[in-house]
Amino acid sequence: MTQKQDGMNYAPQGKPKPVVSGRDFVFAAAALDHGHIYGMCNGLTEAGGTLKWVYDPDPAKVEAFVSRYPGVQIATSLDEILQDAEVRLVAAAAVPSERGPLGVKVMEHGKDYFTDKTPFTQLEQLEAAKQAALRTGRKYAVYYSERLHVESAVFAGQLVQDGAIGKVVQVLGLGPHRLNAPSRPAWFFAKEKYGGILCDIGSHQIEQFLFFSGAKDAQVLSSKVGNYNNPEYPELEDFGDATLLGDNGATNYFRVDWLTPSGLGTWGDGRTVILGTNGYIELRKYIDVARDPKGDHLYLVNGDGERHLELSGKVGFPYFGELILDCLNRTERAMTQEHTFKAAELCLKAQLQAQRVK
Repeated sequence: MTQKQDGMNYAPQGKPKPVVSGRDFVFAAAALDHGHIYGMCNGLTEAGGTLKWVYDPDPAKVEAFVSRYPGVQIATSLDEILQDAEVRLVAAAAVPSERGPLGVKVMEHGKDYFTDKTPFTQLEQLEAAKQAALRTGRKYAVYYSERLHVESAVFAGQLVQDGAIGKVVQVLGLGPHRLNAPSRPAWFFAKEKYGGILCDIGSHQIEQFLFFSGAKDAQVLSSKVGNYNNPEYPELEDFGDATLLGDNGATNYFRVDWLTPSGLGTWGDGRTVILGTNGYIELRKYIDVARDPKGDHLYLVNGDGERHLELSGKVGFPYFGELILDCLNRTERAMTQEHTFKAAELCLKAQLQAQRVK
C-alpha cells in the first residue's frame, strides 16, 4: 500500500482482487472536491469495477483526474451520468454540506451512491437520505477510510470477530491530521460547509467504535471542540474529543485534531486501541514513530502472549469487492445501511452538543 503525505490526497492502493470482470459493474466519479475520491476509485477499480465517467465543474480537477485514470470519459454535466443506464453507482467527494443532497439526487435516479465521509453536516440531511434509500431501494454507502482502507484495521476486525481478545469493552481512537492550511480550499475553513471537526473526521472514529464493539447504537456522554492554534481561521475547529456509551455496554473515547507537527514523517499518527475481556489490540496505522516510517502495525496481547504484526501489503481491502457485490445482488455484506446511517447520526449529535473550549 502506498500513500501520499497530505491527508487531502490520501489515496491507498492495494493488490487488485477483482470480484467482477469486463463491464459487469460500471461506475462514475463526480464532485472531486476532496482527494479521497482517488482512494474510492482505486478501491472500486481494483475490485473489478469499470470507471466510465467523471464530472466536475472545475476543468483543472477533471484534468488531474483523467491523468490518473486514462480512458475515463468526461461528462458535460452530472445529468449525463445520471441518465446513463449502464452506470450502477456514482462515487463522489463533494463539499461536505453538499454530500447528502447529492446522494438523494443520485438515488432518485436509480443508482447507488458512494460518498466520502462525513456523509452529512445536518440531521435533516440524514433523515432525507434515509427516506430516499427506503423509497428507492438504493444504497447510500460511505467511505469510512480509516477502517476500510487500512490493512491493520481490516485485520483487527478479523481478530475481534475470531474472539482473539474476548468481548470488546472499550475502543480508544486517536485521529490527528496535518493541517497544511495553504493547500486547503476555502470551504475547509467554513463551519457551515465542513460541519465541524467531530462531524467530519470524528465520523471515522465513531464508525470504528460501532464496528469493533458490535454496538448497534450509543449515547454521546460528552464532547468538546476548540480552536487552539489557528486564530486566523476563526471557524476552524482544530481539536475535538468525545466519550460514548454503546447499547451493549462498551465504551469509547476518541480525539481528533489538526495539530500534527511538521516533523512527523506522515500526515497523522492515527492509532486505535481495542480492549477486550481477554486481551487488547493496538493499531499504529500510518507510522510507528521513530521506528518504522511504514504504517499498518498491529500489536496483539492476549493469553497466548505478545505479538507484533507488520501488515502492509498483506491483507488487502475486501470492502470494495463486497460493496460491488452488494450493489449487484442487493445484499449487505460490506456494511449495513443501518450501521452507515448510525455512525453518521452519532457524529452529528456529538457535534451538536459539543462544549466549546478555549
